[in-house]
Amino acid sequence: PSPRSCQPHGANEESLQYEIEELKQKDLALDQEIAQLLSEGYSLEELEKHISLLHEYNDIKDAGQMLLGKLAVIRGVTTKQLYPEYDLELSD
Repeated sequence: PSPRSCQPHGANEESLQYEIEELKQKDLALDQEIAQLLSEGYSLEELEKHISLLHEYNDIKDAGQMLLGKLAVIRGVTTKQLYPEYDLELSD
């Protein structure tokens, strides 16, 4: 059994209520952030495109990190040691 199933019903319900409140706060914060960006002249389409490009960038970066990791294993070095060879910054 999971830890949640061992909790008394009231404690589980209390935990869910807390999570719901946290999500409501996050939703409100995101709505405020969107309103701020819209007031600065950004359009929803532009924001959606930007988010889509960020997802694509992250997917490509993840693939690159995976390849670097495999190469490091093959060469018997750390990924960090490969960064200079490919002109990468540690913050990349």
